[in-house]
Formats: sequence, structure tokens, C-alpha cells
Amino acid sequence: MIFEPGEDALEVRNIGPARITAGLETQTRLGMVEHRAVHGTPPQLPPDDLMALAGVADLRGRGGAGFPFARKYAAVLRSAHRKQSPVRVVVNATEGEPAARKDEMLLTRTPHLVLDGAELAAWSLNAPEVIVGVADGPGERSLLEAIDERDSDLAFHVVRVPERFISGEGGALVRAINGQVPIPPGRKVRAAESGVGGVPTLLSNAETYAQLGLVAMLGADLYTAVGIPTEPGTVLLTVSVPGNGDPTIVETPTGVLLRDVLELCGTTPGRGVLIGGYHGAWLSADAADSVRVSRAGMKAAGAALGAGIIAPLSEDACPLEETARVLHYMAGESANQCGPCFRGLPELARTFSELAAGEGEPEAVVKAALIGEGRGACSHPDGTARFARSALAAFPDEIAIHAAAGSCNPRTKKVLPLSTVTTGASKMMLDWSRCDGHGLCSVLAPDLVQLDNNGYPQKTVMAVPEKFRDTAEKAVEMCPALALRIDDATAH
Repeated sequence: MIFEPGEDALEVRNIGPARITAGLETQTRLGMVEHRAVHGTPPQLPPDDLMALAGVADLRGRGGAGFPFARKYAAVLRSAHRKQSPVRVVVNATEGEPAARKDEMLLTRTPHLVLDGAELAAWSLNAPEVIVGVADGPGERSLLEAIDERDSDLAFHVVRVPERFISGEGGALVRAINGQVPIPPGRKVRAAESGVGGVPTLLSNAETYAQLGLVAMLGADLYTAVGIPTEPGTVLLTVSVPGNGDPTIVETPTGVLLRDVLELCGTTPGRGVLIGGYHGAWLSADAADSVRVSRAGMKAAGAALGAGIIAPLSEDACPLEETARVLHYMAGESANQCGPCFRGLPELARTFSELAAGEGEPEAVVKAALIGEGRGACSHPDGTARFARSALAAFPDEIAIHAAAGSCNPRTKKVLPLSTVTTGASKMMLDWSRCDGHGLCSVLAPDLVQLDNNGYPQKTVMAVPEKFRDTAEKAVEMCPALALRIDDATAH
């Protein structure tokens, strides 16, 4: 049965000629025949030619870090030669970011371009297989259909990971493929040295492989004919339009003004724009109005393109309340394997919520953001702290209004998308209707329960890592009001 995205297929728009999205202006999905008619067949390139092509095109990772693809490829090649080891090729299409959808668009509408790039890399490295990490959804179904359509000597494997923020991290995907819990490994492990099955692994984002396939078919001269000379080519952006359901995916040459991208999608910078997702940064409306879509442009404004997430807020939404919502979500997405995450992120969320309620101070947020900076087991605490600090810099007027009036009384709330999928971890649940504010739970389980200014637990749902299971059970058993229970549900 042929996969069809249907009417809910993500909308694609373009500034300039379509490159990576070519053919999608007239077709909902490019099957193998349509794909070859639009893009052609990529050449099989030896390693030196592939690295040179990626280097001339300045191909960078499109999953967030922006690491040069040619350098990553060279590291895998050196490691394989040194160890006399086989190589694996992995496509990260998990998109753990709730506001990111560009990889979903690629998988559902033009999956063969992603597979072309991954296959090109695997051929050059003599890798026997390509492994694609996905989350459950239409992207997986379209990808499996595309694999069935291909006539390839390579094996393709699809690995599904839970839809969690931290499961989209590269090390978490490698762990999932290796049959381990899909969370960041807790220590720096380079996939180029030891990845899938302990062998050198070329791990890159889905768009990165799609761009690799594109540059191989276009050639360096044609590929670099658009964009700015120092950052040639195009980028994919996920633009969330306030009031709309699904976002719009925009392909644009580098160097265009962000306001032109927003105008194309029928929106404006509003009260501010989030760039790069929940490890990214807020830009004020004034800054967003003049910034250009490029690594250099965003860096000069204090932001980074990251995974290409663009989320403007409407004039009737509150950036402080939205930031507080996201920070509570990010605290809940912790892998619970280090203090900066487990203790630091809830504190950061608490202090920012107090600021949004007009009861806190920016200095308290800054102090909380410094907890464990640079000492986390992964990048989650640092990225979340960066997001919080950017709100302080972008919205000083809103902070002053909240300090004076307690709120700016937004008419639109809960704008930024958050995943509602449960993670399967044990949780301690609080029944507010029973709680009398005895505070005993915070004494018995201080690592799990923090009290608010009125002596009540701050959260109704508290993740329980296995190492704190005993203290959680004791808190449940000893609660005078019988307001606590342990929930071991593992549904995804």
C-alpha cells in the first residue's frame, strides 16, 4: 500500500527557487519515480571527492550543532582506518524538539532525497547498512514505503525512539540502536570513534543527508550559486505561525531577512521570536526585524539557527509566561542522571515562574541558570539555561510590567508547542484535593519534592528515578492526607 501524506501534509513554501523541496510545489509526495525525474541519480563518489564536495559547499549539520560534515566524515574515516573497523551510517530524524517539523516534512514528502544522501555516504565508506532513527508517526510510515521502493545493495534499518526532547540527542539515538535506554550517555562519547556496536559511526541529521544528496546531484558550482558566499545553499526552517495548527516549512537561501520569512508565512515578529528551539534564544521584535537567516547573522544577534526553528509570538501572548511553561517542560525532560538537570532545572523553572508572576527577580533566574553550568552530563542544562537567560535580555519591558502589575494579562496562552507524550518513567502523583500542606513529603523525599511559598508541593507530577524509589514510597506511605501515589504507567 502506497503511503499518502493526505490533507494534513506539512505545507512547504520557498524564497527563491526550490532546491531541497523541488517537486513539492506540484506533488504531495515524491515516490521513487517522481524523485528521480526531479532530482536525478546521485553519482557514487570516493571518499576524497565526497569530502571535497561537502567542504566546498560548506555543508554543516542541520540538527542543531552546525558541525562541518566534511570534518565529521574525515574523523570517521580516520578512525575506521586506524582500528581496521567497519563503519555504520546513521540518520537522526527523531526530532525530539516539539517545535521542530522539518525532518518530518522530509520523511513524509521527499524521503528519497534523505536516503540518497545516506546511501551516498555509506557507499563511499563501504558501510553495509544505513540506520534511520525516527519517532512514531507519518514520517516512519513514509520512510518504510520509500525503503521498499528502492533497489539497493545496502540494508536499511529503521529504529523508533520515544518522542522525548532528550531522545533526539545523537548519543541517545546511538544508545537506542544499541538496545539501551534512549537518553544521552552521560559522558562525552564521539560516534566517530565508538558509535553503533562500538564501531566508527557517521551520525548526522536527516536534512544534512538530504543536502548531501542535493549537492552531489547539482554539483558544487550550482549548489553554491544561491545563498551568501560564506554560507552557500539553502536552509529549511520550521515556522510556527501564531493561531495556526501545523507550522510551515520554508526553504530559503541563506542571507535573507528573517522578517521576509515571517511575511511569507503571513506573520510578524510580534512580541518576540524564538530562534533555534528550546535550547535556543529569544530575540526581541526589534532584533528579529533586522536579523538575517545565517549562522553569522544569528550569532551577531545573540542567537543561533540550531535546528531551524522559528517561533514568533503574537502581540497578545506573554513571552514570560511562555518561557516559564517551556522551562517546566524542560525540567520534566531531564534524564535524571546529574545534579544540574535533576535539581538545577526545577529551580530554574521555579525562579522564572516567580518572575513571570511578578514575585521574583531577574537575579534569582541568573543564579539558578548558573547551577552546574558546564558540568552537566549532557548539554540539556546548559541549553535550557541559555534559553532562560535570553528571555531576560529580550524582554526587560515585560519584566518591569509584571513586577508592577503581576502580569501583562495576555489574551492568548499556551502558544509554544510542548509534547504531551508520557515518558514511561515512574512518577509520584499529588492529589491537590487531598493535600493539606503538611510538608512531610519534602522532609522524607527532599530530592523529589520542593515546596512553594505556602508550604505546598510545587508540582502535581514528580519524576522518580530508580535511585529515589525507596524515598518516594516512604513519602507516599507516610503522607497524613493520603494525597500521594506512585504511577508506574509506561504508555508512550
